Amino acid sequence: MNTSETRRKVPAGTKNLRAAELDATDRLILRLLQDDARLPNNAIAAAAGIAASTCHARIRSLEERGIIRGYHADVDPAAVGRGLQALISIRLQAHARANLTRFEEYLGELPAVEGIFFVTGDRDFLIHVAVPDSAALRELVASNLSVRPEVAGTSTAVLFDYVRPGTARPAD
Repeated sequence: MNTSETRRKVPAGTKNLRAAELDATDRLILRLLQDDARLPNNAIAAAAGIAASTCHARIRSLEERGIIRGYHADVDPAAVGRGLQALISIRLQAHARANLTRFEEYLGELPAVEGIFFVTGDRDFLIHVAVPDSAALRELVASNLSVRPEVAGTSTAVLFDYVRPGTARPAD
């Protein structure tokens, strides 16, 4: 993960799985911000039919409750010289599973890492990476992952294409 404050990491096991209490206005505000996070507060307020001050308070509440996790620019990795993307699954040694958070933090410090997923099955992590070329991908796996004592094995799948479907919406 990048060091951007807009990408906050939730440690494994700490997510509250209960649905947040959201009314129709909160859901509309979320939809509008997901479509365009740069939309001005007064435009959101007008679309929601509420006062700008009320809208601002609702957005602040959504942020404080962790429903809005941040705002970011979606940058095309190829446009910044990282045109090869891959998914790397990582299996940890059995003794290393006690330190999942520390390993996840290590992964988050690697500049090539776009996303980190703690998964079920025979693997522990799935990471999305973006690198300049196949030599950089090989270097990432060989020098940053496979050499770690807690890593039992990796498997890499190169992405031919990456299509981001419509943004996830809050449940209606």
